[in-house]
Amino acid sequence: MEIIFGFVLIVLGFMFYFMPAFIANNKENGNWIFLFNLFLGWTFLGWIAALIWAIITPQKQAKMAKY
Repeated sequence: MEIIFGFVLIVLGFMFYFMPAFIANNKENGNWIFLFNLFLGWTFLGWIAALIWAIITPQKQAKMAKY
């Protein structure tokens, strides 16, 4: 039972840690936000910066086909 609880805590921890990357999934700078979060997210300020960057970055624009 403790192993399952520990595994669930680890998974939830990773989900919380990479929350800025999840938010920035379909954003213009999504890859850069993921890398920033990966390397600097362990600092509290880096994680907050990645979260703010993910929130304020606009969505990718869909390219329209020219006929």
